[in-house]
Amino acid sequence: MTQGNDLERLRDLDAKIAKVKARMEPPQPAQDHHSMAQIGWRMVIEMVTGLAIGAAIGYGLDVLLGTLPLFLVVLTLLGFAAGVKTMLRTSREFGKQNDAPLHQAGAEQGDDRRGK
Repeated sequence: MTQGNDLERLRDLDAKIAKVKARMEPPQPAQDHHSMAQIGWRMVIEMVTGLAIGAAIGYGLDVLLGTLPLFLVVLTLLGFAAGVKTMLRTSREFGKQNDAPLHQAGAEQGDDRRGK
């Protein structure tokens, strides 16, 4: 085989691989102007839900056991902690999704902040 023939075969193979990769990549999600508001509302709902569930369970236990403020206060605080934890997990999830394109864009522009 000649070297020119090998180069042509490699180019053809590279083109085929590029076509397959293009088909396999998931479509980019459409960014609308409401996306950040949706994320904010999701976090607020997670926080309020944690508080409400904790308060409801605490009140129910207090009514059953006759110790009205004890479980209500304790489980409301635990519900608040659970809401904050869930909210932080959601924040990290969205941070990871949005972090990769920023790093790629910086690398494409030659932006290297390590030395600064």
